[in-house]
Amino acid sequence: MPIPFLQKQLKNPPGAETADAGVERRRHVRPVEIKTHEFLWVAKAENRSIQKGEMEAVSDAAVRVNLRRRGLLPVSVKKKAQGLFGIKGRGGIKEAYIVVMVRQLSTMINAGVPAVQCFEMLASSTENKAMKKMLKGILRHLQTGETIADGMAQYPKYFDRLFISLIKAGEQGGILDTILLRLADYRERSLRLQKKVRSAMFYPAAIITVMIVVVSVLMIFVIPVFAHLFSSFGATLPFLTQMVINLSNWMSAHWYIVVGSPIAAVWLFIFAYRKNLAFRTRVDRVSLKLPVLGPILLKSAIARFTRTLSTMQSAGVPIMDALLTLSRVSNNVIIEQSVLRARKDVMAGGRMTTALKEDGIFPVMATQMLGIGEETGAIEVMASKVADFYEGEVEESVDRMSTLMEPIIMVILGIIVGTLVIAMYMPIFMMGAVVTHGG
Repeated sequence: MPIPFLQKQLKNPPGAETADAGVERRRHVRPVEIKTHEFLWVAKAENRSIQKGEMEAVSDAAVRVNLRRRGLLPVSVKKKAQGLFGIKGRGGIKEAYIVVMVRQLSTMINAGVPAVQCFEMLASSTENKAMKKMLKGILRHLQTGETIADGMAQYPKYFDRLFISLIKAGEQGGILDTILLRLADYRERSLRLQKKVRSAMFYPAAIITVMIVVVSVLMIFVIPVFAHLFSSFGATLPFLTQMVINLSNWMSAHWYIVVGSPIAAVWLFIFAYRKNLAFRTRVDRVSLKLPVLGPILLKSAIARFTRTLSTMQSAGVPIMDALLTLSRVSNNVIIEQSVLRARKDVMAGGRMTTALKEDGIFPVMATQMLGIGEETGAIEVMASKVADFYEGEVEESVDRMSTLMEPIIMVILGIIVGTLVIAMYMPIFMMGAVVTHGG
């Protein structure tokens, strides 16, 4: 007769878990994102020539290993310095120059010009020093037998992962000229959309900054002159005037707080947004719900998502790889999480739009059109149409917001400045009334 305890042990031996439990546990494990940095490297080739370049890697040791695999002897590897507040810059090459270069490269490759000769002509024809340096760097990689994608991968601040993955697909499929042309169109549209969104955010920020500067100058330099004049009268000042003078005295005595607080607040916000996932998630969620700016940010994110999806599908990139890339280029944690859930549904045999509908972040129109694309096998076409629609919506929304914000901000500025003027002239009016009454 079998012993019940032994049966239980044989059924579930120590250290073992059921398949369902393992799947359930892995389902809740969030993949760890490996943080990479940009490095500048100098190395010697076999012919003792010195080569230089940039590489994105986890550490300088990884860069040295990669260089040795390519037959290069590392001389120096150092992390590339970042811009103000740790924000990476473009290094003197505008996005428009990159788009023109990609279009020219597409035309030359379509004409049958070898890749090495293409970059030689591009480097000799450009006048931008940073652009010329980058093109010559890619050319050196091509001369050692590497692919265009490998050369461009050394400059991640100009060519992101999406760009490199599509270039690789184009080189492997023999349709590099077509891929380059589509990438040029994609980056042109993205650049135009970014400018619209930036202008939508820059205009009110610039007006508010000017308003703060004007008010601060009045409070620190102009109001004390009136306060000194009023103190010589020895009369009791109106409540509004006295309150403005007290605030002016405090700002004059603590000017370093007035100047340093906004700068410190901006720096801390950027630092926390870049380093703290919980803070970034909260900010991204709130930003999508802002009264006027929120719909613009959401529409621009949807336009970027669908445009990238259409471009990757047209290049033949598998939907699983496309969704993983799309989650990284969304620039919003909330949308990134929604896309990753959609990718999980696709892995389980479901549809991409199921999770997007359930999350409620994407508008119904966008999910319906993408769903039709999934059913008919024309997701590339439907995603492109959705992108066209929302890009137009962003442009119209930005124009409407600019038209709406201008009078509102001017009214607010007028009220603040008008209040200061009235506060300073009230004692003068009172003195004039006393003199007139006494006369």
